[in-house]
Amino acid sequence: MHGIAQGSEMTDTGNEVDLSYRDASLPVAERVEILLGQMTLPEKAGLFFQTMITMGADGSLTDGDPVFGLPSTDEYVNGRLMNHFNILTAAPTPEAMATWHNRLQELAASTRLGIPVTVSTDPRHSYSDNPLAGLSAGCFSVWPEPLGLAAIGDEAVVERFGDIARQEYTAVGIRVALHPQIDLATEPRWSRQLQTFGEDVELTSRLGAAYIRGFQGRELGADSVATMTKHFPGGGPQLDGEDPHFAHGREQVYPGGQFELHLKPFEAAFEAGTSQMMPYYGMPIGTELEEVGFGFNKAVVTGLLRERYGFDGIVCTDWGLINDAAIMGAPFPARAWGVEHLSPRERMVKVLAAGCDQFGGEACPELLIELVESGEISEERLDVSARRLLREKFVLGLFDRPFVEVARASAVVGAPEFVAAGLAAQRASLTLLTNRAYGAGESVLPLGTGRKLYVEGIDSAVAGRYGTVVGEPGEADVAILRLQAPWEQRPTMFENFFHSGSLDFADDVVAHVREVAAVVPTVLDVFLDRPAILTPFVDVVTAIVANWGASPTALLDVLTGVDQPQGSLPFDLPSSMAAVEANLPDVPFDTAEPLFRFGHGLRYASAG
Repeated sequence: MHGIAQGSEMTDTGNEVDLSYRDASLPVAERVEILLGQMTLPEKAGLFFQTMITMGADGSLTDGDPVFGLPSTDEYVNGRLMNHFNILTAAPTPEAMATWHNRLQELAASTRLGIPVTVSTDPRHSYSDNPLAGLSAGCFSVWPEPLGLAAIGDEAVVERFGDIARQEYTAVGIRVALHPQIDLATEPRWSRQLQTFGEDVELTSRLGAAYIRGFQGRELGADSVATMTKHFPGGGPQLDGEDPHFAHGREQVYPGGQFELHLKPFEAAFEAGTSQMMPYYGMPIGTELEEVGFGFNKAVVTGLLRERYGFDGIVCTDWGLINDAAIMGAPFPARAWGVEHLSPRERMVKVLAAGCDQFGGEACPELLIELVESGEISEERLDVSARRLLREKFVLGLFDRPFVEVARASAVVGAPEFVAAGLAAQRASLTLLTNRAYGAGESVLPLGTGRKLYVEGIDSAVAGRYGTVVGEPGEADVAILRLQAPWEQRPTMFENFFHSGSLDFADDVVAHVREVAAVVPTVLDVFLDRPAILTPFVDVVTAIVANWGASPTALLDVLTGVDQPQGSLPFDLPSSMAAVEANLPDVPFDTAEPLFRFGHGLRYASAG
């Protein structure tokens, strides 16, 4: 029996608890065994579920969330004995988030064993606004999306971003990043490209590893944020570019035979020491693998991830594989692709048999308890994953320092130097695609300041700091129009967060740009969350800039010459939808005669 270095205490039920697992001088493996040996089946089961949670605007614990059908925080912690949560709320202030975190940890500390909570988050350092993919930055420093970091292409910048995000996350108690996303964006229509590093395997591998080093450090420890790298074994080759959040996008295909290529970025992630891994929703079609979603796929999770690559970190499924749900009032079926016919309990058995450790987006430990009590799952199988889940809590120092300092959170999150670094990265990511000559043979960019500007998509007050804003194109020296890459409306509100479908701009948008460009030299800035078809604009507008999340200030700084455009395309830009439709979705750089190639990006010393 281990010595009780930290003593023992009597619980409300009269049971004595050996508290020596709180002794930081003991090896982590020993602390894990001391704690695991005392855990009841319900306490073990609670470890296996990580789901969404919300906070009050003032940092209070909530009574649930009707939009996402979430129960109260007390029900999660005391009722279901859960201690892994994905914070869904955009933080109004650092103080509020830090206060919420401490209240959550206080609630967890009141349970029998006092197991601290691990808080995770989707990306929250950009302008994204998708409740299940990326949250807007709020009070955090604002950076370009990962595609923008790829446009910069500098490992040092990516690692610096990761380190800043790590400091901001840990200041408010977030200890797991549900990212990076290192899928290869080989299908131009795919709606999840924005959080990738683009189409090139070498660039994605380099930057993905740098991202992990920035968040975790050289090894995982008490000051780290653990990275849940996704989506193993690569989520890019989606049939017709549709996303497997939805049934019509469940099929992942490899007509070009490039399954192995999509594993390469994950090999770099293993080398960098990523702590966790998330398999994707998609089900492989036309391979030797079982045609079920990757989270259910034993050949992928155990065969590839565990055995071939020797990965012994946490494997957490993508969100919502077991139970149907409703989001924003609309039905949202479980992403149980290939096993739709199985019951929730049968799906749970298959996920554990595949080798996963945790159920993302689920909160039903009672079902796991039933499976163990019925003999369908052994408690020894639970112990294998429980050890991994507890080990990470100890390594991250959560048992030793569960609380954060509210005053420090205020000083760290959104610190001026972090905000400045994010703005510099926004400017650096801007990618100049064309810059035609006009007038006396000069390129339109840089504009300089003091011109008469006609703007669309830019606040007039911001533009007014760079020139005189006028109300009609005919009154201007130059027009600046901001557009977003096109996408097709889908039936549900939630689905429209995932931009899918044709990459062609609507006829009325093309006509409007042409109308303005016929009157005045026009600069077109396009947010390329997907590689839009820019062919209708190339010979019409005077300059085209691609952005991946940049404020109007960042854009105007570059357009007026305060800074240089430094970005290069992280993927090919196709010339037509016909070329996109003929593309093999698992093969990079496969669209015929692209309009602009990967790596293209002009500087002000050149024209194009």
